[in-house]
Amino acid sequence: MNSSTRKLQLYWEKVLERLEAQTEEEWLRNKIDGLAKREKFVQRASFHLKPYHRLRYDNRSEIKYMLTLSLLIKDQRHYYLEEGIYHARAIVHKGELIHHELHTENLASEQEFAESSFVDKETSLRVPFTYNRREAVRYAERWWDSYNPAYHHFEVDCTNFISQCLRAGGAPMWGAANRSKGWWYDGNSWSYSWAVANSLRWYLSGSRQGLAAKEVESPELLSLGDVICYDFQGNGRFDHNTIVVQKDTEGMPLVNAHTTNSRHRYWNYEDSTAYTPQIQYKFFHIGG
Repeated sequence: MNSSTRKLQLYWEKVLERLEAQTEEEWLRNKIDGLAKREKFVQRASFHLKPYHRLRYDNRSEIKYMLTLSLLIKDQRHYYLEEGIYHARAIVHKGELIHHELHTENLASEQEFAESSFVDKETSLRVPFTYNRREAVRYAERWWDSYNPAYHHFEVDCTNFISQCLRAGGAPMWGAANRSKGWWYDGNSWSYSWAVANSLRWYLSGSRQGLAAKEVESPELLSLGDVICYDFQGNGRFDHNTIVVQKDTEGMPLVNAHTTNSRHRYWNYEDSTAYTPQIQYKFFHIGG
């Protein structure tokens, strides 16, 4: 371990020692405050650093690294483990950490939003299908921190991951090879609704065949295997999707997601660096 990486190691040791007080990381402080408001408490925290890019210049070291963070959370008499893999960037100058940034979510590009506007809305009668929620959740737990080589991996991977989970639960594909129609993946191509967050949100609101869903008013009405869509800026363009994999003792969803790979994260994402007070959500019960 070189001196710059050791400096980061000491930084995170200090951060985790101060979880109950002020911490340098606002997103982590928001997470801890949110837990406390719900009467949940961190019993143990651990982390692992994996640098993957270093650049040295003018007595400075710029390091890009992955932070794997695990929080053992006490929920009344129960415990659960929240985990996340975060990408971060730090600058060390003459042995001192002078800059650090971490983004928990990456928003979709303008091109992705432009593509998503072409998604087809079906008007035919809804055709029911059997959705195996257990298998969808099993898939979400298996692949939350890695990537199934059977599918393409996207830089902004959240919707691709959710589509894979839905497919593992038996959701039927249709619409190939028209990218703006249906919900499908064939290895070499895929529908916009398969991989673009805003596109999947609109597809779930309007589909009447293949993968279909019913929108519900609040998160506690969701079941395991259901989907939450996030519009962080409240501008009508949805940026992110998650899948419900567990409920806490109040019956509120804990979710898994990709891009920032996360497991058992509280559904509202108020700890996200992309969060704004204008955030909007859509809650979809899969299967109608």
